[in-house]
Amino acid sequence: MLVENLKHLRKINNMTQHDLAEVLSIPRSTLGEYERGNTEPSISLLIKISKFFKVTLDDLLVKNPQFPSFELQSSNRFKVLAITVDGAQKSNVELVETKAEAGYLQSYTDPEYIKDLPKIHFPNLPHGNYRGFEINGDSMLPLESGSIVISKYIEKITELKNGKTYIVISKNEGVVYKRLSLDLVKNELVLISDNEIFHPYTMPLEEVEEVWQYYAHVGFSDTKRTFTYMLEEKINDIQKKVNALYEKGI
Repeated sequence: MLVENLKHLRKINNMTQHDLAEVLSIPRSTLGEYERGNTEPSISLLIKISKFFKVTLDDLLVKNPQFPSFELQSSNRFKVLAITVDGAQKSNVELVETKAEAGYLQSYTDPEYIKDLPKIHFPNLPHGNYRGFEINGDSMLPLESGSIVISKYIEKITELKNGKTYIVISKNEGVVYKRLSLDLVKNELVLISDNEIFHPYTMPLEEVEEVWQYYAHVGFSDTKRTFTYMLEEKINDIQKKVNALYEKGI
């Protein structure tokens, strides 16, 4: 399968034959011969190719491309990311609905599972890998429960920007949408809700499986009604605090 896999790996990485030939320190014409199947690379060159694309020799040489639109991309901080691509070799935007969260936590590195997730079209996305997550709960109002957050995959924990919102995937917490603060001294994340009723909490970095940065969202309700609900919640919270002070005789 070398001929098909070599062309596929080069194309999904947006590389020309000239680009890859330079990386491998071989003439472009030689790479062309490899991709046409007229000749085969040496073992040492095959190892160099597999290391560059971060795939095993077995995958490179004998993997049957039954699902040729799949690719695995490695990460310097998190686990392997499984993605699908469309006919133009661009990453799809898969949708993880609330009902699919349990399965996602178990199978997010499995290309066949990712293949079966619903796909949504979101035009003119900047370069990167994106996924849509359905958020649940009222901790991030005015984004209501059921909104879809379109997020970009974060490859390195150091790419996080304090005060920005992210989807965090962890085995203990599942899929959560929070505003983050990174504490590299304590090796933990501080997760902050926009709804002040919910208190901030921390998560050790070793528990984090994936992080996706907010890009856009799709809501399905009346924004004015959402803000009215937030105002009512704040009034109720103030009333509770006043009642508590009254009971203490203050």
